[in-house]
Amino acid sequence: MRRTTVDGGGRDERTGAPAGAHGGSPGWARAYPPQSLRDHVLLADGERGALLGPRGEVAWMCAPRWHDDAVFATLIGGAGVYALTPRGRFVGGGAYEPGSLVWRRRWITATGVTECREALARPGEPGRVVLLRRTHAQEGPAHLDVVLHPAAGYGRAPLTGAHRDEAGVWTARSGDLWLRWTGAGDARIADPDGAGERFLARLDLPPGARHDLVLELGTGPLPDTPPPDPDRAWAATSAAWADTPSMTHTIAPADARHAFAVMRGLTGAGGGMVAAATTSLPERAEEGRNYDYRYVWIRDQCYAGQAAAAAGAYELLDDAVRFVTARLHQDGPRLAPAYTPDGGPIPGERRLNLPGYPGGYDVIGNKVRGQFQLDAFGEALLLLAAAARHGRLDRDGLTAAATAADAVGRRRDEPDAGIWELSPRRWTHSRLTCVAGLRALAAAVPHDSRTGEWTGLAESLLAATTAEALHPDGHWQRSPDDPAPDAALLLPPIRGALPASDPRTRATLRVYRERLTDDHFAYRFRHDSRPLPEAEGAFVLCGFLMALAEHQQGNGIAAHRWFERNRSACGVAGLFAEEYDVAQRQQRGNIPQAFVHALLLESAARLTTPYGEDHQA
Repeated sequence: MRRTTVDGGGRDERTGAPAGAHGGSPGWARAYPPQSLRDHVLLADGERGALLGPRGEVAWMCAPRWHDDAVFATLIGGAGVYALTPRGRFVGGGAYEPGSLVWRRRWITATGVTECREALARPGEPGRVVLLRRTHAQEGPAHLDVVLHPAAGYGRAPLTGAHRDEAGVWTARSGDLWLRWTGAGDARIADPDGAGERFLARLDLPPGARHDLVLELGTGPLPDTPPPDPDRAWAATSAAWADTPSMTHTIAPADARHAFAVMRGLTGAGGGMVAAATTSLPERAEEGRNYDYRYVWIRDQCYAGQAAAAAGAYELLDDAVRFVTARLHQDGPRLAPAYTPDGGPIPGERRLNLPGYPGGYDVIGNKVRGQFQLDAFGEALLLLAAAARHGRLDRDGLTAAATAADAVGRRRDEPDAGIWELSPRRWTHSRLTCVAGLRALAAAVPHDSRTGEWTGLAESLLAATTAEALHPDGHWQRSPDDPAPDAALLLPPIRGALPASDPRTRATLRVYRERLTDDHFAYRFRHDSRPLPEAEGAFVLCGFLMALAEHQQGNGIAAHRWFERNRSACGVAGLFAEEYDVAQRQQRGNIPQAFVHALLLESAARLTTPYGEDHQA
C-alpha cells in the first residue's frame, strides 16, 4: 500500500468500523448493520456472488459456490465482512460498467473524489473466488480504512494461521477456506473485542494514484504460483464481459442489457442459474416468509431461456437447455422443482442461530425439496420448443422433451404445489402451462411422429381443466376449489395455451386487472380481506406479465405503462428483488431475483413489435 497504519482517523479503534456506526454500542456484530436492500450492489462471476453495501462493505458472500456457507454474513447478522470505506464524511454513489457486473463506486469526500472499481474476476473457477478492488484517488488525495474479517461457516470459523511473506502477501485460513490477500502488506491482525481476529489497515493515496487489493478464497491450499497480477485479472474480466449483447433492438436497451448481465452473472459453468444470490431476506417483515433462493429452479431457468430466445441472446438459452435437459435425463418424471447448481438435491430447511435480516429469520435450505410442481414440465417443454424453433435443440434435448411430455401424461391429475409453492392442489396454472408446452413442442418439431400424441394430450388436458376450473363468469380460477383470480393465470395464454382472442383469455385478464392490480403495480393473489399492499408487496414479475398480457391484446399504450412502472421498482444498482413495497418504496425478498430480470428482458424484446396470433420467440 502507499501508506498503511492502524490508528483511528474517524474509525472505531477497537473494531475498525466507521466511528458511530453502531450508535455508541460496542460489539463487532453491530459495526456493519444491514442496509436497505435497494442500496446493495451485486458482484458475480457465475459460480458465486457478493453483495456490497453503500459503505464499501461486502456484507454477503458464500464461498466457494452459491449454495455453500457464507464467509461474509453481516447481511443476516453473522460475522464476516470485507470493507473499504473512506475516512471522515463522504457521499457515495456508483454505476455498473455497461453490460457487466463491474461496479465503479464513487465517493465524494472532504478532500476530493475517490473511485473504486470492484468485481469478481472472470472467468470464475468453481473452487476459487478472486475479488478485485482497485482504488483511484481521482481528485485530491484518498484516505480509506480497510477491514478484512473472513469468517466461514456463517461466522463460526475464526481466522487462523495468518502469515505474511517477504513480498507482503498474506495467507490464512477460515474453516475449510484458504485465503490469500495481496496489496495490504502493512495491515495488522487484531482482535479488539474478542469476536475474532481480523485485518485492519489504512490506505492513503496521493492525487492520481491507484492501488489494487486482490482477495482469493479457495477450498484448498492456493497454488504455489504467484498471486494474480491485477492488470491481467482486470483485463480478463473486462474481456469476459465485453461480448454482452447490446440489446439495441429492445425498447429499453440499457436495462435489457443489464438484465442479461445479471442473469449471466447468476449462471455457472454447468448452465444452472440460481434464483437469487441470497437467503433469508424477508418478503414481508414478521410474516415468516423467508426462503433460501441460492439454488436453480427449473421454472426460473426456463423463464431465462425463453427471455434469451425472445431477445436473440442465445448464450443463456443454450445454458438453460443444457441444465434442464440434464435434469430430465437424470430424474425423468420425478423432476424436482429445484436443484443445486451441480444438479444435486437441495438440503432441507434449518436455522443458523443468527439474528437474521431485520424482520426476517436465518433460514437456509428450502422446503421445495419435497414438492411436486407439475408446471415445471410445461415450462421445460416451452423452453425446449423455443430452442427447436431456433435450431438449437439436439437429439438429447428432443429426448428430454419427450420425457417431459410423457411425464405430463402420467402426472397430470396429481395435486401439485404450483408456481407459488403452496399446499398441493390441482392448480389451474400448472395444467394450462403444460397445455402450452405440449402445443409448442408439437409445433416446433412438426415432422416428429409423436406430435399427434402431444397435441391430443394438450386438447384432453385443456378440456378437463375447462370443465373443472373455468369460473361461471368465464375466467380461469385458481383451482377447482378456489374461484379467485391469480396472476399466474396470465402466463399460459401468453405462451400459447389459448389464443389472445379466446373469451377465457380476455375474461381472465379483465378480472385480474380489476381485482389484483393497483396503480400499475400487480399482486399475485389475495391472501385475505386486507388491502392488497398490506398482505404483501407488489410482485414485480407480475407487473411484467401484465405488460405482456396487454401487449398480446394489442393494448400497446397500456403494455408500455406496465413496463415502465415496474422497471422503476429496482434499487440504485438496477437490481430487482421479488417484491416491491409500494408505500415505503422499498424492496422485499431475496435479491437479485433472476426471474424478474428475465421477464424484464423478455418484455423489452417483445414490446418492440405488434403481437400476432402466431407470435413466438
